[in-house]
Amino acid sequence: MPNWKLTLAYDGTDFHGWQVQPNLPTIQGTLAAAIHHVTEERVLPQGSGRTDTGVHALGQVASFALEARIPPGNLLRALNRALPPAIRVIKAEQAPQAFHARHSARRKTYEYRIFPRVPARREQPDRICPPFLAPFAWDCPWHVDRCRASAAAAQVVGEHDFTSFAATDPEVNEEPRSFVRRIFASTWHEENGLLVYRVTGSGFLHHMVRNLVGTFVDAGAGRIEVEAIPRILAARSRAAAGQTAPARGLFLLDVEYPDFADLEAVASEPVEEPQAAQV
Repeated sequence: MPNWKLTLAYDGTDFHGWQVQPNLPTIQGTLAAAIHHVTEERVLPQGSGRTDTGVHALGQVASFALEARIPPGNLLRALNRALPPAIRVIKAEQAPQAFHARHSARRKTYEYRIFPRVPARREQPDRICPPFLAPFAWDCPWHVDRCRASAAAAQVVGEHDFTSFAATDPEVNEEPRSFVRRIFASTWHEENGLLVYRVTGSGFLHHMVRNLVGTFVDAGAGRIEVEAIPRILAARSRAAAGQTAPARGLFLLDVEYPDFADLEAVASEPVEEPQAAQV
């Protein structure tokens, strides 16, 4: 059965996150319905990770196997005809059998967008967030000093226990064995009148990015000291960190994987039989 890799972009405003839920519109459920409409096969596409209600994606990845043999271009066009306009398949390609959207992922990059309502110069009037931008950015009611926010964000680079920035996930029966994650980059920049946070890591906990953003905004607004970030990490308590930023400003930007050739090489390696124990 051909194994497929899809790259997706979606507006998560009207969806209850990625994971399929009974009687609720989700990205995974809508994509599964479109695949069934096109191929008459029932599959549950696996995503690189779950995005929450209202969270968007520019580079979500899904994988699944199909019995039908369809040219990639035909599958892409057919799925986009079957999907609502809020979900688009950007790329469809066949992948090695060893490829899995979640298990094969090596790095993920998220982006968070803030509309800075309060200008740097206090004598100027507040800016008005345009209605076409409001679903995709946090209309932040405080002035956020980018230098302070950047200094705070830089302190989470490296391997840390992120318990203080993780929310309890009601859909997970057991807590993760480890809250340790590695962050490769954590930066703020300005782009088209927005304040943008971008973070790349080995993986992320439930609400982790939104809790990081909320805490960095608190630092940028002067409500906490920039130097408090190491103490917040060390506390290993959600109560020690700042607010949770709204979902609407968050985008899954990109997911990085090994080359397909590397996956095929690993899958083809012979498995050594264990030697019998000598008594």
